Amino acid sequence: MKAIVDRFELCLVVIELEDGTTQDIPRSQCPDEIEVGQAIDIAEDGTITIDEARTQTLQEEIDELADDLFEE
Repeated sequence: MKAIVDRFELCLVVIELEDGTTQDIPRSQCPDEIEVGQAIDIAEDGTITIDEARTQTLQEEIDELADDLFEE
């Protein structure tokens, strides 16, 4: 399952799934280096890994949209 880290709430990580719904995950189940905005993969066994390549792609898309928005 693919998701994006939306925010932190106390000891929870709120993620947004591909269908737009959100889900809470205990922060203790996540990698220590997890950050808001990162793309993650959740394996069937519950293992969570950070998808660095997808995170970079998403950030580039966001930067491009922001540039387009503020162009004169």
